[in-house]
Amino acid sequence: MVTISLCMIVKNEALTLGECLESVKDIADEIIIVDTGSTDQTKEIAKRYTDKIYDFEWIDDFSAARNYSFSKATKDYILWLDADDRIRDEDQKAFLQLKQTLEPDVDVVMMPYQTGLDCSGRPALTYYRERLLRRNAHFRWQEPVHEYIQPSGKIIHAPVKITHCKLNHGVSRRNLEIYQKQLNAGKTLSSRSLLYYGMELYYHQEYPESAARLEQFLNEGKGWVEDNIKACFYLGKIYNVLGDFEKSLQSFLASFRYDLPRAEHCCEIGYLYKARKDYQRALFWFDLASRLNQPKENWGFYFNDYWGYIPNIELSVIHYWLGDLEKAIEYNERAAAVKPEDKSILFNRKFYEIEKFRQQSINRKRS
Repeated sequence: MVTISLCMIVKNEALTLGECLESVKDIADEIIIVDTGSTDQTKEIAKRYTDKIYDFEWIDDFSAARNYSFSKATKDYILWLDADDRIRDEDQKAFLQLKQTLEPDVDVVMMPYQTGLDCSGRPALTYYRERLLRRNAHFRWQEPVHEYIQPSGKIIHAPVKITHCKLNHGVSRRNLEIYQKQLNAGKTLSSRSLLYYGMELYYHQEYPESAARLEQFLNEGKGWVEDNIKACFYLGKIYNVLGDFEKSLQSFLASFRYDLPRAEHCCEIGYLYKARKDYQRALFWFDLASRLNQPKENWGFYFNDYWGYIPNIELSVIHYWLGDLEKAIEYNERAAAVKPEDKSILFNRKFYEIEKFRQQSINRKRS
């Protein structure tokens, strides 16, 4: 059985660190905590689980801090988590099984990362991350913000989900300011950093500058396929906010040059036409989205509601507007198969029952 070092970087994580470490204490053989300047009870909480706690002066570089944490590891594999990550009970069992069966020549284990849980625990966004890494392969984190490790060697996928349970849903300017400091210092952003800088600008509603950076990223032609698709998605949303229908449409359509259509882009095109009351075209794009299969073991980003729920709930509404109540009911129930307790589905169901009774009453009077 392989051994695992958990390596974390933290700062003022007193509200979340305990639950995180509690969820992983039976998996990790070694817990390493690197603190980058906490002023709360973070270190005291960490001491309940480990004596391997180190200080690291913050230098606006997440990779530097993470690489320092990795340098302290001594076990076969390194697992990294953020303080607001959790390994749920069912995934703890799966992780322990993986630990017992993992072949020692595996370099990287990719695991699903799920974020933005709704009230039923269903994640809004799912994507794979390089979560477990062979220590002797000497992987290094790259980029000061939105840091990553480039997977290489023998890579496997494991169905062990890591769940992100963010308490503070506000948007921090920290990442944006780090990028801007780099630019003010005359540094040239890498292609990947250019993408994420554009996205940070989007999150802060700086739409024209965000669009310019994302266009620059795509025009450079150096991006990974999944990053190109992501850039097209956010460009489409930005131009829609800015009221430019043609640029928005072209941005979503441009993603098709990189891979098969994604449900996210098809639904957003459907929304564009729905807003213009062009219901037949909207129907086409939502219908296409409803028939797409979400790729498996793909490292791209997937907003789960676009794959099943959104296209079917939109098809339900549009079919009702077009006068086809039976189709409206059918698609509402298809959406219910994905999110059975969703308020919109429950409202539609009750509304359609009343509407069906009303139409039956009218037909009886006519007959």
